[in-house]
Amino acid sequence: MASHRRPKQPSRTRVTVLTATAAAAVALSSQAAQAAPSKKDVKSEVDKLYEQTEQATEKYNGAKEDQQKLQKEVTDLQDKVARGQGELNDLRKGLGAVASGQYRSGSIDPSVQLFLSGDPDTYLEKAATLDQLSGKQADQLKVIADKQRRLAQERAEAASKIQDLSETRRALGEKKDEIQGKLAKAQELLNTLTAKEKAALQAKENRANRSNDRVDLGHDVPASQRGAAALAAAQSKIGSPYVWGATGPSSFDCSGLTSWAYQQAGQSLPRTSQAQASAGTRIGMNELKPGDLVLFYGDLHHIGLYAGNNTVLHAPKPGAAVRYESINNMPFQYGVRV
Repeated sequence: MASHRRPKQPSRTRVTVLTATAAAAVALSSQAAQAAPSKKDVKSEVDKLYEQTEQATEKYNGAKEDQQKLQKEVTDLQDKVARGQGELNDLRKGLGAVASGQYRSGSIDPSVQLFLSGDPDTYLEKAATLDQLSGKQADQLKVIADKQRRLAQERAEAASKIQDLSETRRALGEKKDEIQGKLAKAQELLNTLTAKEKAALQAKENRANRSNDRVDLGHDVPASQRGAAALAAAQSKIGSPYVWGATGPSSFDCSGLTSWAYQQAGQSLPRTSQAQASAGTRIGMNELKPGDLVLFYGDLHHIGLYAGNNTVLHAPKPGAAVRYESINNMPFQYGVRV
C-alpha cells in the first residue's frame, strides 16, 4: 500500500546552515580570485614597496647618523663630568685639610679668638694675616661652588643628550621594523607568482644588470679630478648587491654608494641622500658632467652618480645590483657638483 505521507521539509536551522555554507564558499572563491594578482600587478606593487623601503632606509640612515653623533656627545660629556668631579674632589680635599688642621689646633673663629686675646698690641698684625687666610679660603670656596655649578649643568646636559639618544634609538628600531616589514610583504607578493612568472621577472632583472657591458657613456669631460675619481671608484663596484643601510665595500644602498665613492676620492659626504643634496652647487640636467651627484624623486630619497650620456650609476633597489641606468627611468630633480 502506497504511503501518502508528505515529504519531510528541511528544518529552518538546516536551511540557514546550508545558506551560510554556500555564502562562505562564494566568499572564499571570490577571495581566491582576488588573491591571485597578475604578474604585472605584482611587479607594480613590489616596485612600490621597494621605493617605500628606500624612503624608509634614508630615514634610517639619518637616524643612525644622529645616533652616532649623540653617542659621541654623550661620551664626551660623561668624560668631562668625570674629570670635573675629580677636580672638585681634589679642591674639597685641600680645603678639608686646612679645616682639619684648625680643628686639631683647637682654633675657633679667628675674629672671636683675636677679640679674646690678652695681647692687644699684636691684634692688628695678626688680624691682617687672618684676613688674608680667610680671603684665600673664601676664594677656594668660590672656586668649589663654581665647579659644583658647572658640574650640575654638565650632568643635566648629559642627561638630556642621553634622553635624545634613547629616543633616536627607538626611532631607529621603528624604521628597521618598517623596512623589514615592507621587504617581507614584497617577498610574499613575489611568492604568489608561478615559477614561470618568477623566472621572467628574474630574466628582466638580469638583462638590466648585463646592460653594464654595453652601455655607451659618451665622451663627456668629468666635472673635476675628484669627481672622476669618485666615478671610477663606483664603477669598480658594479655588480655589488643593494643592501639597505650598507656603505660598502661589498654592498651598498644608494647614498652608501655615493658617500663611499667620494670617500675613495678624498672627499667626505654626509650619509643620507637628502644631506648630500646640499654638499655642493646645484645644477640642472643639461649641466651634468661625469662624477656629479644626481637626485631623484620629490623627497630626494634616491641618489646616484652621473656617468655621462644621460646615464646614471647607482645602487637601484633591493634585489638589484650596482649598475648603469638611464637618467630618465626615475623622476630627476637636480644635480649637485661637489
